[in-house]
Amino acid sequence: MRIQRAAIFAACLLTWITGLTDLNLMAQGQRPERQIPSLKAEDTTVNRIEGYRGPIDLVVAEDEAWAATVNELSHSVSLIDLRSSRVVDEMTCSARPSACVRLSGDELLVSCRDDGVVQRILVQRQDGVPIGLKPIAQIETGFQPLGMAVDLARQRAFVGLIASGEVAEIDLIANAVRGTFPVGQWPRYLTLTPDGKRLAVGLSGESKVAVFDSSTGQLEYEEPLSGGINLGHMRCSADGLQVYFPWMIYRSNPIDVGNIRRGWVLASRIGRVRLDGPAYREAISLDVPKLAVADPHGLAITPDEKTMVVTSSGTHELLVYRVADMPFVGAGGPGDLIDAKLLRNREAFFRIELGGRPMGVEAARDNRTVYISNHTLDSLQIVDLATGHLRSSISLGAPPNDTQQQLVHLGLEIFHDAGRSLDQWYSCRSCHLDGGSNAKAMDTWNDGSSLTAKTVLPLMNVTATGPWTWHGWQTDLDESIQNSFESTMQGQPGSVDDVAAVRAYLASLSFPRNPFRHADNKNTLAIGRGEALFRSSQVGCANCHAGAEYSDGEIHDVGLAGDSDRYSGFNTPSLVGVYQKVRLLHDGRSKSLRDVLTTWHTPAEIGGGAELSQQQLDDLISFLKTL
Repeated sequence: MRIQRAAIFAACLLTWITGLTDLNLMAQGQRPERQIPSLKAEDTTVNRIEGYRGPIDLVVAEDEAWAATVNELSHSVSLIDLRSSRVVDEMTCSARPSACVRLSGDELLVSCRDDGVVQRILVQRQDGVPIGLKPIAQIETGFQPLGMAVDLARQRAFVGLIASGEVAEIDLIANAVRGTFPVGQWPRYLTLTPDGKRLAVGLSGESKVAVFDSSTGQLEYEEPLSGGINLGHMRCSADGLQVYFPWMIYRSNPIDVGNIRRGWVLASRIGRVRLDGPAYREAISLDVPKLAVADPHGLAITPDEKTMVVTSSGTHELLVYRVADMPFVGAGGPGDLIDAKLLRNREAFFRIELGGRPMGVEAARDNRTVYISNHTLDSLQIVDLATGHLRSSISLGAPPNDTQQQLVHLGLEIFHDAGRSLDQWYSCRSCHLDGGSNAKAMDTWNDGSSLTAKTVLPLMNVTATGPWTWHGWQTDLDESIQNSFESTMQGQPGSVDDVAAVRAYLASLSFPRNPFRHADNKNTLAIGRGEALFRSSQVGCANCHAGAEYSDGEIHDVGLAGDSDRYSGFNTPSLVGVYQKVRLLHDGRSKSLRDVLTTWHTPAEIGGGAELSQQQLDDLISFLKTL
């Protein structure tokens, strides 16, 4: 299903198609009429799995005989014969496959986030033609593996573990984890230099890129990204001197029309960081006035390194840049909006409408073809950069007939659609990364006042944790959804059907299996002692954090209110999944559970009066991480 959008091509593409008249209209803030071409995906599936696929990443064979997509919604991997443009096999894998990388020959690694494993898979061929997928090994990593990088010369791979803030090194000969080393909060994506000596890690939970010695795991240097959130795929230049990546930036300004259109609330960037030594990051702005970019995610560079492509998943398009003309700026930049020179030169920059939610992207050897996994269109898309058009779209599976699944999927589409916001600057996902939170306290007007930033609450189990908002003033979830459309996103009201779809999607969100609870945990005794403390009258946590969601749904004055808060007291937040958070309390003032319990929310002051020893604190924190 193609989402209807008010947005259209950027000025550069309009110039190419319709000439200077439309460019003048854009300069005046008007939107020229145009038709978005509809390209129906050819149904070539093997129909082994019913339901939506949700392809979120992909790899392509070295000879481009096949592509494989990892499908988040169906927990499967699809194999596509690129020469016949058909799906030849689909195999189920562990829960929530999220990223993949190609090994030598016809092998790939798939990280399965919710089950804490990396799976090694072989693409089987007959007379050179891909015919099937065969599992080779399953490697237990725990702690929600996501992005990966491969060093074939040393037969090893690295994978970011989001839940523990570590990178695991995998021995590809033994198919086992060789060891782990700490890197920081939310290591979602990473890349290696071609010589395998340095590892760059995007830390979405700390707004920085960190560079490590891959042999020792020692931090060499890090580069902060002020206000940075949601770092996307990372690609290393062929000479190993730069790492490129897309990300979004949040600025602590009230959400109003003026601030949004200036790029002072949420905005999109492509950045690069040196890999041969510390240097200030360089970046370009992506957002076009009245036609912004949102949720940039996948990034690829053509083999000749002349063209860079980025998937804008929130605005359903592919951004195409001529690398030599990309106006990267270091200290003091970039500006808030796209450099005007890019808009005037279609050879330097243009946008290709794709529909759906384009995510992973790979460039072909011919330097003009790119392959894209489209999450909500359930397809592998093939784009011709030379013509600037979507060449073909290969369906991965027929949509289900179940009306409830269709409703949930519509809600997923709306949730990720930046066209719902003013001038398409951001989507629900921009703040609620993967349906959860992000790394910032944000001013969303949700308590009726400006300059009262609040941490973004996760949406897993949200239908069971009313009332809503930090102050608990919102008692109707449908009204809260509508408020997000109109106030937080400054967009048009959603229809009754829109709200019902988003509510159905939110009801489908649940926390993944807790890796701290299900790991082979040596802290079993400590966790038991921590639970006893949590439930004791002396500590008193369970007085408010009660029930299955560890929230009583009541409003409490815990002594943390600010002068500008319109409402008194705070709605008890659920503690389920608290291990995932990088900012705690209503305004994000704490960045660790230990700081919460020893500084701002001590049992001695708001609990049962107990003064906890260091051992008791360790035990209590061990228990909280298992919730």
